[in-house]
Amino acid sequence: MPEPNPDPDLNLLLHKAELEAEAVVARLRVFVALGLGLFLTLVVNPSEAEARDSVLARQWLYAAGTIAAYLVMGLVTWAALWRGRFRRWMIWPTATIDVVFVVVSVRLSMENTGIGGDAVFVLPSIWLAPLVISFGALRVNPRVTIYIVVLMVLGMARLISIGAGQSDGDRAVDLFLSVPPNVMRLTMLALAGVVVIVAVRRARALLTRSISGALRSANLTRYLSAQLAPRLATGGLNELRAGRRTQMAVLFIDIRGFTRWAQDREPPEVTELITEYRGRIARVVDRSGGMIDKFMGDAAMILFDGGDSPQQAARACLACAETLGRDMIAWSGARQAAGATPLDVGIGCHWGEVFSGVVGDQARLEYSVFGDVVNTAARLEQISKQRDAWVIASRDLARAAGYDTVPPNWTPLPDADLRGRSGQLPILGWIPPVGSGPELA
Repeated sequence: MPEPNPDPDLNLLLHKAELEAEAVVARLRVFVALGLGLFLTLVVNPSEAEARDSVLARQWLYAAGTIAAYLVMGLVTWAALWRGRFRRWMIWPTATIDVVFVVVSVRLSMENTGIGGDAVFVLPSIWLAPLVISFGALRVNPRVTIYIVVLMVLGMARLISIGAGQSDGDRAVDLFLSVPPNVMRLTMLALAGVVVIVAVRRARALLTRSISGALRSANLTRYLSAQLAPRLATGGLNELRAGRRTQMAVLFIDIRGFTRWAQDREPPEVTELITEYRGRIARVVDRSGGMIDKFMGDAAMILFDGGDSPQQAARACLACAETLGRDMIAWSGARQAAGATPLDVGIGCHWGEVFSGVVGDQARLEYSVFGDVVNTAARLEQISKQRDAWVIASRDLARAAGYDTVPPNWTPLPDADLRGRSGQLPILGWIPPVGSGPELA
């Protein structure tokens, strides 16, 4: 009765975890059987018990037989798991057999001693019940644990109802209130404690494994954008590495004249400028729903994955480009008012099919996109100064955004003849208001 799960990878991991848990339970069955067998060997002397009381002698035989059968069950299950012949559905019959062993053992003791259901809890064998329930705690399937508890309660309820009020006097009860049965109870209590300790240790190991997995995922986000997390969670890193072709908007932004300006500046001044510059870009991109692919000195490459909503991605790219332009103009004016050097930027954006994927290993992963769209967007950023525009976008991007004509706030520009690209590309420009800051000098 496996637990259904729509995610095949998760279902496979749960399947493996259940079989691992069953292997632990099988080893514990062997451990419990050997522990109880050692107790009988050291504490109970069969010949002495037979000479003193035939009831005790039979009880010893019943206990020895039950323990031997339980040992065999543990060994058979363990061997099946070790050889890979144990199947997931077998968990249910083995859990059933665990309960049956306890119920049958208690029932044999009742018949041997004449004890009725009202005194059934004086029998040492009933203390096997907590052990079996503890086994259930080791399993990662709560339905199996619930099944064990319900089956155990029903079995014990049936035993209690047998011959209630008909116990064979105080003598039969007293047999199980002597030192050996009490020592056996203590032994089973200790064994139950061992099983619970194993269960807790296993739960801690599983928790540690889960936390380690979460930390590894967190480490991946150091290199991969948080927007890739859904694809990483559903398809895994291998899918990202395999790559895919998709429609995407690509935006480049770069500070004009930055290299010349930085040559004569102290490192703290350059660092301060770049830090604020990147922070402003990150805030605008985050609000626009884009993804920063990479920063390259004073340049940045920003992506808007078309996915299931290409028009929305294209519109987001246009809006991001405008917002970046307005933000940079405002920042340049604030710098100039404060006596610092104003700045000027170039922005270029284009739309089309790209190849995207993750390259590198676990120590250093990088999400990258390749294709003519990337090169074209970079070329449009480079010619923005020549066209006296802070932002240049291709007509392809505007059409992808759903604009048959020129979008608001944009102006048609002469077609661009881009280096490394055959034919001319129709373009649009977003020209800032008069009085914007000059380029860095």
